[in-house]
Amino acid sequence: MAEALESIAARLERLLDRAERLLPGVPAPLTEDECRAFTAFRWEGTGGGRLVPIRHPHHVELDDLVGIDDVKDELVRNTRQFVGGLSANNVLLWGERGNGKSSCVKGLLPRFAGRGLRLVEVQRWDLLGLPAIAAMLRELPYRFILFCDDLSFGEGETAYRGLKTILEGGIEARPENVLLYATSNRRHLMPEPMTDNVGGGEIHPEEAVSEKLSLSDRFGLSLGFFSVDQDEYLAIVTHYAQRLDLPIAPDDLRREALLWSRYSGRRSGRAARQFIDDLAGRLGRCAGTE
Repeated sequence: MAEALESIAARLERLLDRAERLLPGVPAPLTEDECRAFTAFRWEGTGGGRLVPIRHPHHVELDDLVGIDDVKDELVRNTRQFVGGLSANNVLLWGERGNGKSSCVKGLLPRFAGRGLRLVEVQRWDLLGLPAIAAMLRELPYRFILFCDDLSFGEGETAYRGLKTILEGGIEARPENVLLYATSNRRHLMPEPMTDNVGGGEIHPEEAVSEKLSLSDRFGLSLGFFSVDQDEYLAIVTHYAQRLDLPIAPDDLRREALLWSRYSGRRSGRAARQFIDDLAGRLGRCAGTE
């Protein structure tokens, strides 16, 4: 009889857990078993919100990101402190598109997942759900980076004020095991029209500017990514070609890489990788999916 009751209780517990995941307005909890089984998750904000495991995360090797050693070192240092239980900062990676901002964050996972780091992808429009996400993660024995790619706000948007409070200044203490890493093409995340410099009707224009800058100030670590020159672009191309052992002479590689950048109108780490993908295919090789 006792065994039958225990079996019924276990089944009811499983049913209740499933029901919680389906009820609107009730975020589905993340379990330790899921954290052990998966290293990356995606926040889906509909129906109260839930964290969905990513079964095939995009793994990037940090050593493949050439020409940005300084910012990589700072990002790795901050993350090492974080996973080690030490003080660390929220991070904003800003600058030219295609030069490794997102890849740097993705590259942290292979390096630190074995030490308890987990990555949670959050879309910009779901950032006001950060308190709910943080509540789900606070008691788990893992370290979580909430990753928001391409974060920026348009003129007239007010959601950034809520994000400022969430990042720093709310009445609830931020969980020690949660940080926010965001990327943006804009250094200050907000549009900065010329009227900001001349007043634009503001009696105290410096206060309007300060209001906009205060969001990026919430990120304790701000890392800039800048456009690459021709030599840096060619160094990235050469690195990828050597790693894949592509059968092409150095002079031919240089000539084709420069033609690619001229025709595409771009000279960046992303353009270099796209050129190598194309070249590898033409040479009968597979460049992989990194």
